[in-house]
Amino acid sequence: MTFITVHRAAPHRDAAPRTGVLLSNLGTPDGTGYAAVRRYLAEFLSDRRIIEASPLIWKPILYGPVLTFRPRRSGEAYHRIWHHDRDESPLRTYTRDQAEGLGARLAADGVPVAWGMRYGRPSIRQALHELVAQGCDRILLAPLYPQYSATTTATANDQAFRALMRMRNQPAIRTLPAFADHPAYIAALGRSITARLGTLDFKPQMIVASFHGLPRVYVEKGDPYAAECGRTITALRHAMGYDAQMMPLTFQSRFGPAKWLEPYTAPFIESLPARGIERIAVITPGFISDCIETLDEIGNEAGDAFIKAGGRELALIPCLNNSPDAIDLLETLVREELQGWIPRQPPTPPEAR
Repeated sequence: MTFITVHRAAPHRDAAPRTGVLLSNLGTPDGTGYAAVRRYLAEFLSDRRIIEASPLIWKPILYGPVLTFRPRRSGEAYHRIWHHDRDESPLRTYTRDQAEGLGARLAADGVPVAWGMRYGRPSIRQALHELVAQGCDRILLAPLYPQYSATTTATANDQAFRALMRMRNQPAIRTLPAFADHPAYIAALGRSITARLGTLDFKPQMIVASFHGLPRVYVEKGDPYAAECGRTITALRHAMGYDAQMMPLTFQSRFGPAKWLEPYTAPFIESLPARGIERIAVITPGFISDCIETLDEIGNEAGDAFIKAGGRELALIPCLNNSPDAIDLLETLVREELQGWIPRQPPTPPEAR
């Protein structure tokens, strides 16, 4: 018997390892129509990190009333905030812009930047394979969530790890930690808020901080999200010279009958006119990009409810989005985490951008 030995060529690697960065965010439907929104919600609400109830209980509810009625309501909300000129959601626009802006800052280091969504397209798997195809054998996973939660940071990383499980030749992986009270994040928030307040034709009596909510039982099981939000607002108050009366913390986006983190944003805001507080600004420090939760839930729904309750002015302070402050922040965070993988150097100075 004759044995034939087949030598397979090893994957090509440059002499120096190549590093890549993968920015990830929550996700977005491909359109505002019923089918596109239903497809997106089905993926999102099937994630066991999001809904921890037994699938035997939850699946009939999800594929019954939830996915029958909610896509139409959500589609109308997406339509109100949609970037119709680009036919995409603001979250997709800003995440792409952030990746391109960061990529330009890291180009001299030979570090490509890709971006993907946990739910919807482009997927985290697509972004990971894009970087590997460019020769990256070291990749930093960077979920764009300032505060850690298993429902956000962990599930984004989970999705990347699922893709890695199918790779025979895996790249080395690092993950970007949450940055709830990182000095660069707090400084960027402070500058952004101050600049926006300076453009208003009224002086807010209160600046309400609204974070995305979370079921209270998740925190009781060990999720650190509530404490992380507290770290952000404590650092921001200190930086801006505000107290808890002037900058209270609230939680939005409650879903279902369970108890969520309190106080709830909507009823809190609606109660203010009765207390003589008729002019407010709202900030959303749990997001670095504006999305349906900020632009519609706060900018439209909460704003309308505040006026109906007797309020006079509600100004929504934009997230960092694709501003220079946002790119500065991402460059600072990423360069810190890439130490040892790329030569250490300070963030790009403004005059060189």
